[in-house]
Amino acid sequence: VEYPTYNCLYLGVQKSRNSSQLTGNYIMSTSHREVEEPASGVSSMRSVFTVIVLCFINLLNYMDRFTVAGVLPDIEQYFGINDGKSGLLQTVFICSYMVLAPVFGYLGDRYNRKVIMSVGIGFWSVVTLASSYMPREYFWLLLLTRGLVGVGEASYSTIAPTIIADLYIKERRTQMLSVFYFAIPVGSGLGYIVGSKVDDMAGDWHWALRVTPALGLVAVVLLLFVVKEPKRGAIEARPEHTLQRTSWLGDMKALCRNPSFVLSTFGFTAVAFVTGSLALWAPAFLFRAAVFTGERPPCIKGPCDTSDSLYFGIITVVSGILGVASGAEVSRRLRLRTPKADPLVCALGLLLSAPFLYLAIVFAQASPTATYVFIFLGETFLSMNWAIVADILLYVVVPTRRATAEAFQIVLSHLLGDAGSPYLIGLVSDSLKQTDSYLWQFRSLQLSLLTCTFVAVGGGAFFLATALFIEKDRQRAANYTPSGERLNLELRLCAWAPD
Repeated sequence: VEYPTYNCLYLGVQKSRNSSQLTGNYIMSTSHREVEEPASGVSSMRSVFTVIVLCFINLLNYMDRFTVAGVLPDIEQYFGINDGKSGLLQTVFICSYMVLAPVFGYLGDRYNRKVIMSVGIGFWSVVTLASSYMPREYFWLLLLTRGLVGVGEASYSTIAPTIIADLYIKERRTQMLSVFYFAIPVGSGLGYIVGSKVDDMAGDWHWALRVTPALGLVAVVLLLFVVKEPKRGAIEARPEHTLQRTSWLGDMKALCRNPSFVLSTFGFTAVAFVTGSLALWAPAFLFRAAVFTGERPPCIKGPCDTSDSLYFGIITVVSGILGVASGAEVSRRLRLRTPKADPLVCALGLLLSAPFLYLAIVFAQASPTATYVFIFLGETFLSMNWAIVADILLYVVVPTRRATAEAFQIVLSHLLGDAGSPYLIGLVSDSLKQTDSYLWQFRSLQLSLLTCTFVAVGGGAFFLATALFIEKDRQRAANYTPSGERLNLELRLCAWAPD
């Protein structure tokens, strides 16, 4: 006797009368034909365009962040501020960024991510433009507007990687994340380059801050009309409605019990400390070294010589591209030998960057050429972990907690990393400065920057510790089911109808 077959429209589960087994066939149709549809709800072509738009916005974010560093000597001269106050320009931005990241992480796990990002980037564009109109008597207003810029970046940085995670899986996801994180070094380098060249052409550093806001409005239009919101977790055969949501406190408890996530976050904090310090202070340090050796005149009246910002920007772009690409490729090849490849590559990058950054700082007054070579090598190894760290987070955390995890990682890495490191470096530099001579302006900053090399070694140790837990935590996330609820939910929601 042949029994009719019944289709369960929920998850495409199929059951027959003479069988009690559920199968994982994906059947979504009301007829005899199976209709193929991307699990994410976004076509392959639209997915590629989505990644391109997200990369463009990420590039703009980092361009804007480091445009200030590219014209820092002009800002110091214009407002008459010392190293400590200069460091606050980066610190106030990072502080607002990290405080708001959990808010947007919570919203991103529950509401439409495209709308959240659009509002945030629009606000970021307006505030960035406003920061370029501050008069010299109101440095505190510049600090305020730079702090508000963090609102837009928090709305984007916590959410964008989770969209990519819902469009791709496995090696394809790693490749797309690598493309996405190319924007960090490229955007950072372009920030120095655009800032220095616009300053030179306009003869006024204010114009350097007016480039990214116009491009930001273009980004909002692209985000609204090109990007499509994917279904959370569907690409992993686990749509978001099959994963039981927990409270924010429950999410945080689960994340804190995830050793791979916690240890890799501490490792990434070391990366943030080093990159935050170098991003703000490296061009100024190179400029002071050139003034100390007599290669350039001091900046008494603006516009200042910004050639060091230009060179550092070019190095940042090239080393960043090589670092991200080589890190992803080395990780891909090493995965064939060991499942611990990702944290091991991150550790290798940090441990190799430390000695080259040390040599770059020490050789600054002796050989500018050697200094630039060592900076290039140090930044290349430092950039190896950008895409890999993001990938680690995505595969050790379940889909419904990813934006929260991104936000938590942002808060911790910035709180202990680049939120305080630019200000700390400037503060230590001021405390070591015995006189206001060109010698001590250079020497005090040189000694202060040496801190970065030791922090990089500590970060490498955290990634080595991550390798001890990565296999177990990845398997746990892949097999996560909310305590027996899934099977009951499937049976309740299945709509039975004979073919």
